[in-house]
Amino acid sequence: MELIKYLNAEGLDWELDQTITRGWEFYFIKHELDQHRAKEVNDITVKVFRTAEDGTMGTASATIPLPSVSAEMKKEEMEALAKDLAYRASLVKNKPYKLLQGDASRGGQEQPMERPDIPSIAKAFIEALRGLPETETEFINSYEIFVEEKLRRFRNSAGIDVSEIRPESFAEVVINARRDGHEIELYRSYDSGTCDGDALKEDLTRAMGFGRDRLLAEPTPALGSIDVLFSTADAVNIYEFFTYRLLANLIYQQYSDWAVGENVAPDAVGDKLTVTALKELPNSSENKAFDEEGAPITDTVVMEDFVPKAILGNRMFSQYMGLEHSFIPSNYRVTGGTRTEEELRSGRYLEAVEFSDFQVDEVTGDIFGEIRLGYLHDGDQVKVVTGGSVSGSMFDFIKDFMASKALRQYDEMEIPALTRLKNVTVTGIEKE
Repeated sequence: MELIKYLNAEGLDWELDQTITRGWEFYFIKHELDQHRAKEVNDITVKVFRTAEDGTMGTASATIPLPSVSAEMKKEEMEALAKDLAYRASLVKNKPYKLLQGDASRGGQEQPMERPDIPSIAKAFIEALRGLPETETEFINSYEIFVEEKLRRFRNSAGIDVSEIRPESFAEVVINARRDGHEIELYRSYDSGTCDGDALKEDLTRAMGFGRDRLLAEPTPALGSIDVLFSTADAVNIYEFFTYRLLANLIYQQYSDWAVGENVAPDAVGDKLTVTALKELPNSSENKAFDEEGAPITDTVVMEDFVPKAILGNRMFSQYMGLEHSFIPSNYRVTGGTRTEEELRSGRYLEAVEFSDFQVDEVTGDIFGEIRLGYLHDGDQVKVVTGGSVSGSMFDFIKDFMASKALRQYDEMEIPALTRLKNVTVTGIEKE
């Protein structure tokens, strides 16, 4: 690419990350196709690095969307862009670090490049959605499907030149439920690589049941402190608390005090988690051979039984911490749960299945969520509830952590299918 000539002329180190996206988009009203289109996009992200006389390093970046795959920038545009990036980089003063090193004489280091079957993936989504057990009162309102192949090539001025191709899909579905003149909508979205039709149908069938029950729900009592069971995608936020706190940037900037070899929960009496970064998971949208900076991704245990084993992250913070063989993780598997579903679904607890928003702060450990739908279990009695909120701290919950042996995958995360946190504060909108 001729842009490299102008970057070199400015005395810059550089990274070029080019992605050519080809895909299909479908828009359905109920199950009738409303419109569809094909797309082809060529994006190039340029990041430059400039070392100043005082030894500091400045960086700047820009993304260039090109109108077609064959389109290129004009020479005057390339020169202007290189000068602008050089100026912007001169304003930044970071501690220096080295780019990932490669052997420029070897040229491209391509991974096996089997093109994904976009039509078959799209067909699988449509067939799964048409196979849902809809009724007159719980049904699909509309849905959109986006299926793409992404051809990516990454190069840098230190000799890295790698390419790969992978599928990436996205579906969003609106479900309607109605009863006695009242009607509500539930929204679902799914990121994936290919389509897991069985998992998609299972989740949407369950969601239609949630819509039906939401119209029957009573106000949540002020429960005070009670165990809360998580059985939906909101549980991903709980496990991201662990994966985020094991990243180099949080540790270097002292937002996380976790360190290799030091148990993060020495007084834990519950299940002890193991976290593994994975190159691939079935159907994940994040199955990559290399990360955003060209580093190869490998299967790596980052925490075992609550003891960190490896710190991973981007090149800058990994270099600052002296980590040479690091990368930005793309997929995770979390194991260590020892409980059966029967054990986790016993006694008195609230199963929270719908939130207006559920958050876990990876720095403070605080959790918070406003309940849209929950099931209050007390022995054989089950009460459908709505309203109120859950709150607490992961640093407290980690001591008595309870999770299932069975796992469930949510795109790039495979986590215990059921998670039970003890003594969560549940504020209601009705006194118990």
